[in-house]
Amino acid sequence: MKYLVAWGPRLGPWGLLPILILVCVYPPGVLVILPSPQVVYTSNPKVGIHTRLTDEVEEWKIQRSLTSVREMGAPWIVEYFPWPYIEYAPGLYDWTHSDMVIKHAQNQGLTVIARLGMVPAWARPDPEVLETTFTYLDDEHYVDFANFVAAFVERYQGQVRHFIIWNEPNLSFEWGYRPVDPAAYADLLKVVYPVVHAAVPEAVVLGGALAPTLAEDKNAGISDVSYLTAMYESDAGAYFDALAAHAYGLAFPPETEPDPDLLNFRRVELLRDIMDVYGDVNKPIYVTETGWNDHPRWVHKVKPFQRVQYTLAAYEWAAEHWPWCPCVTVWMLRTPAALHNYQDYYTFITPDFLERPIYQAVQAYTGGIFEEYP
Repeated sequence: MKYLVAWGPRLGPWGLLPILILVCVYPPGVLVILPSPQVVYTSNPKVGIHTRLTDEVEEWKIQRSLTSVREMGAPWIVEYFPWPYIEYAPGLYDWTHSDMVIKHAQNQGLTVIARLGMVPAWARPDPEVLETTFTYLDDEHYVDFANFVAAFVERYQGQVRHFIIWNEPNLSFEWGYRPVDPAAYADLLKVVYPVVHAAVPEAVVLGGALAPTLAEDKNAGISDVSYLTAMYESDAGAYFDALAAHAYGLAFPPETEPDPDLLNFRRVELLRDIMDVYGDVNKPIYVTETGWNDHPRWVHKVKPFQRVQYTLAAYEWAAEHWPWCPCVTVWMLRTPAALHNYQDYYTFITPDFLERPIYQAVQAYTGGIFEEYP
C-alpha cells in the first residue's frame, strides 16, 4: 500500500483504479504462523490417512488439513510428490510446495510416507516420435528418476524416512499404458535402491504400492498376488525395505477372510504369505491406501454407517492381527475442490473443511471411544 501512496500523485485517481481493483480481487494471502511443535495422541499408532495435498495451493489450507489429521488422532500420512512438479528441467528443482507440506507435517508431529512418481515431459520420448502419458518411464530414464528420488531423500533427511517407489505398477494405466512388466519394475528398483541408500542409509524404500485386482492380462493389469511373485522371481527382493500395498474393502467387512478370487481388506495377507515363502519374513507391509466408499450409486458402495464400522474395525484388525504392518492409511482426507463423482465419498472432510461423520468417528475411536461404533 505504501507504493500506492507514493505513486498516487503521479497516476491520479483513474490511474490508481485498476491497481485498487487488483488488490480487492487478489487480496494478500493469509498469514500462516507455525505453532509450537505438536504431538499426535491416539489409542492406535497404526492409524493413518492419505492427505493428497498435491494440488493444494494455499498454505493455510495445507496447515489446516494437517492439523485436522493430528486432531483426528492419525500419526501417519501418505502424501504424493510428483517428480515433474519438483524437477521441472534436468537438474533444476523447485522445492517450494514440498518444503511447505513437509514443514507443516513435521510441525503437527506426523510421520510422512512420501509417494514418488509421475514423469516430466523432458524424461519422456519426443511426442512427435511417440505419444506417451505422464506415467510412461522407459529404462533409459531410470537413472534420472533415481537421481530425483535421491535428491528428495537427501533434502528431507531427518524429516522423512519412508519413500514409495512408483504407484500401482501392476496396472497398465500406471505403467504408461504399456503392457505390465514386473521384471521392468524390478529393474527400476535395482537402479533406485542403491542410489537412495548411498544418499541416506537409514531411508526406507517401499516397493510395490500394488493395486488389488483380479486381472491377469498384461495389457490391462496383473493381480497383485501374481505381480509380487514375479517381482521376487526377478530378484527384486533385495531392492526394497518394505512393501506398500493397497487394500480396498469394496463391499466386504474387513474381517472377511482372504481369498485369491476376492478383493477385500485382508487380501494383504496373501501378499504376506508370498513374502514369507521368499524369505522376507521380517520385512513389513505398509497399507498405503484402503477404505470404503458410501456413494449412493457406486457399484461397490456401502452404507454410511457401514463405512464407519468397517473403517474402525480395519484399524482394530491391523492392531490386533498384523504385527508386520506399521500403518493403515485410508484414502483420503480431502480434495482442494469437489470432484463431483464417487471419489468425493472417500473423503473425510469437505473442501471447505466440514467434518464428515467418518472423521468424527475415527476421532472418537483414537480418543478411546470405540464402544459407540461396534
